[in-house]
Amino acid sequence: MPESSPPPATGAYRPNPDPDVLVREAEERDVPGVQATFVEVYGEFYPYRHFYDPTWLKRAIYTDDQVLLVAEDAANGEILGTASVVLDVGAHTDLIGEFGRLAVRPDARSRGVGSKLMAERIRHVAPRIHVGVVENRCAHPYSQRISHAFGLEPVGFLPLKHRFDRRESVVLFADHYGNGLRLRRNHPRIIAEAYPLAHLALSFVGLDNDVIVDDDAPAYPHDDRFDVDTLRAEGLPLLMRIERGRLRNREVFGPMRLQYGFFKLTARQATYLVAREADSTVAGAIGFLRDEHERSVRIFELIGHTDRVVRHLYEQLLARCTDEWGVEYIEVDVSAHAPRMQRTLLELGFLPAAFVPAMVFHDVERLDVVKMVRLLVPPDLGSIVLTERSQCMTDAVMRNFERQAVLPRLRQAVGRHRFFHGLTDEQAMRLAGAGTVETFDADAVLFEPDEPSDQMYLLLDGSVSVWMNSGTEIGRVDAGDILGEVSLLTEGPHSAGARAVGPLTVACFSHKNLRVLTRQRPDIGLVLYRNLAHSLSHKLRRLDARVGDGS
Repeated sequence: MPESSPPPATGAYRPNPDPDVLVREAEERDVPGVQATFVEVYGEFYPYRHFYDPTWLKRAIYTDDQVLLVAEDAANGEILGTASVVLDVGAHTDLIGEFGRLAVRPDARSRGVGSKLMAERIRHVAPRIHVGVVENRCAHPYSQRISHAFGLEPVGFLPLKHRFDRRESVVLFADHYGNGLRLRRNHPRIIAEAYPLAHLALSFVGLDNDVIVDDDAPAYPHDDRFDVDTLRAEGLPLLMRIERGRLRNREVFGPMRLQYGFFKLTARQATYLVAREADSTVAGAIGFLRDEHERSVRIFELIGHTDRVVRHLYEQLLARCTDEWGVEYIEVDVSAHAPRMQRTLLELGFLPAAFVPAMVFHDVERLDVVKMVRLLVPPDLGSIVLTERSQCMTDAVMRNFERQAVLPRLRQAVGRHRFFHGLTDEQAMRLAGAGTVETFDADAVLFEPDEPSDQMYLLLDGSVSVWMNSGTEIGRVDAGDILGEVSLLTEGPHSAGARAVGPLTVACFSHKNLRVLTRQRPDIGLVLYRNLAHSLSHKLRRLDARVGDGS
């Protein structure tokens, strides 16, 4: 696949630190100051009320799996900011540190408090972890710049992940420490839709691109011959006997595991949906965490006796998310060596949103992870502010979400237009996924004669007038026809101009996207170019007939 050079690393963001700002581990006496900082930064209506709870803050100070730091003014002891690191945030993420919320009081933001907190928490945990990750807000660029300055780089963009007064997106950053990258398994196998962001993530963290695009792996089959209900304590031993997906060849990872035990799962508000065969035999289960404040679900485990149960479990969970719980955001971490699971999730509406090298520890090595996201609300990001590399990553991620938004319109065209003739349903959907939908007003010019060409059009509704340099109309193209295929086939400029006769809706296919698709999928390319040749032949016959009539 073609690869472009990523933008250069962002320049260091190190404001002149105030020598009177001291950073240290939090103590119990700091709880009121930390609480006041969160209230001032996040406001009165912050949905995570535990950040304002003194008891929870005391527990965060004394727990072994979290480091809580404070920045104080040496002159008066006032708390100016706070930051934390949560260690081992997942059941398979040994030696991982999640750099939690970094909050700096607004009146102290010119004193280098954020940079000092970031430097100190890296110093505290770098000897103890292999991977550090942080979710940076997009409402402002400050936390992104601080992450860049301390060696963390964008590996994903999670659209609308968090819910404040409205849903907010975050840029996911990561860095590696100790033996993290030396333990990484090489040559992950991913679906083509994840490739652009995987290429960027690997280059940003300084790794060669060793990804293999696997378009041959089929999705898990559809089979609804299972009864699904919620796990009860008596069902745990039955699930524990299923090794596939729980211990061997894991494809889904997360912050919990079945063997934690029923009471710990319940305490963490983890839930399993269990699928049973007609004879009540347990066939598999899907585990997830649901956050009612966030209106989000995090899938952390999928186990099964048989391939037949995988897709059905996802479908049952999705049905509950949409019909019962009002969920808006779903996230799952998938092994970058499991293209079949990636393909299944893609067909269920999930899209790649991050690629984290060496994210999880499994057996004796660390595996890359593809974070896949299903949005159940429109992907309206609102106003966001990004650094150059964050913008580059965001563009790579959102391209798939923008394409997904127009797929229903293109799916309607699949059965009606010659462009898709001879393709299987799967092939047609892959081809449709390479396009976007655009509308034009009457008399709008799509392109001029001799203008360089970079895309082809499939007319969905409306007609187009085609004319030569002289301005003479040589024909019309109607709904169902293709426009601009000559330039694609010859790699030359447009031989004629095109103008909308009335309101017009078209599917646009860039030459670049079509070439990438046909390189990955020669089976689609063979049928596509045959259809284009037939379309061109049909147009030439119509033109010959028109010339013969003298019209």
